Amino acid sequence: MKIAIIGGGAAGFFAAIAAKENYPEANVVIYEKSQKILSKVKVSGGGRCNVTNGCTDIKELAKAYPRGSRALERSFYEFNTTHTMQWFESRGVPLMIQEDNCVFPTSQNSQSIIDVFINETKRLDIAIVLGQTIGKISSIHDEKLEIQFKAVTYKPKIFDKVIVATGGASREKNLEWLSILGHKIATPLPSLFTFNMPDESIKNLMGIVVENTLVSIQGTKLKSDGPLLITHWGMSGPAILKLSSFGARILSEKDYNFKVQVNWVNEKNNELVLKELQSLFQENPNKIVGNIRPYFIPIRLWHFLLEKGGFSTTKKCIEIGKKGQNKMISLLTNDTYAVSGKTTFKEEFVTCGGISLDSVDFKTMQSKEVRNLYFAGEVLDIDGITGGYNFQAAWTTGFIAGKLK
Repeated sequence: MKIAIIGGGAAGFFAAIAAKENYPEANVVIYEKSQKILSKVKVSGGGRCNVTNGCTDIKELAKAYPRGSRALERSFYEFNTTHTMQWFESRGVPLMIQEDNCVFPTSQNSQSIIDVFINETKRLDIAIVLGQTIGKISSIHDEKLEIQFKAVTYKPKIFDKVIVATGGASREKNLEWLSILGHKIATPLPSLFTFNMPDESIKNLMGIVVENTLVSIQGTKLKSDGPLLITHWGMSGPAILKLSSFGARILSEKDYNFKVQVNWVNEKNNELVLKELQSLFQENPNKIVGNIRPYFIPIRLWHFLLEKGGFSTTKKCIEIGKKGQNKMISLLTNDTYAVSGKTTFKEEFVTCGGISLDSVDFKTMQSKEVRNLYFAGEVLDIDGITGGYNFQAAWTTGFIAGKLK
């Protein structure tokens, strides 16, 4: 049996290894259009590779996927985060789970993950062909598949099974060679991105991290919580990235111009915030407000908020009346900023959209339109929030596709 894997990324390698292990006598080859393999694995997690997430509750795990959660929930019973950790550790890569549940190799180096894949392909005699772009796939006699390459000097080849794992597409046109086969395409859009705030002075606080925030998009039901990072262009961090992921299509419709509301203390009950302020004021009546730091928020941010509200940082706590306290509560729990544009992680670019799940039998990852054609990874209309979830979807779908059922 001849098996082709189109795409030399995370899902492609995982699917290739699974296919060869399931069919040891098969001839398996990976085709990668560029001269680099596993490029996202290389840069993931700042070069450390956030290989999966420590969440072991399948229902909770599935909630991390704005698109594809229901389909993946069923698939996770077959291959989930526990299986992923066992897979890598059984191949000599010890893993560590951080406090935030992100899972990294103990080496803190993505090369450890890349080396495993390279070693496995060598051990299993899986061929890797670089610099070959697929032009067309055709179904021919005996339900075999013919692959034609864009390079005219590279002759068409015939395979018994083909797994497409080309990753996220930046444009719908890049999926045209699959849509002409009858597959529905969900328009690709950026899914994980940070918020640009060109007219907001909060950018001057770049580098500040607030660990426990609640953020929402004005005029929508979109909200998320977690750490927020202030950058020189606006806002980033897990809370913002999660919001961008769940709001990918809505924010695109807004042309990335909207207002974000930030609750810096992640407390929805304003009465509790008032009690916290009053307690601080009563305990420190002669202390200046610039030094009290409610909820231990970073001092530079607290000074910024006070100045934004028209407060002097040198004013004494005893001099702040009820009106002033209410204004401070609003600054802490309902702070608003104008967003105009986005910034994506170019190396770690994640998209929503791709091959519609309506076109795929998720029990096998086989196309409903073309027999013996399978899909794995981000080419599908599946994407997760930051935290190792996108790699987990790649491992899960690659493992199932590699069964070639």
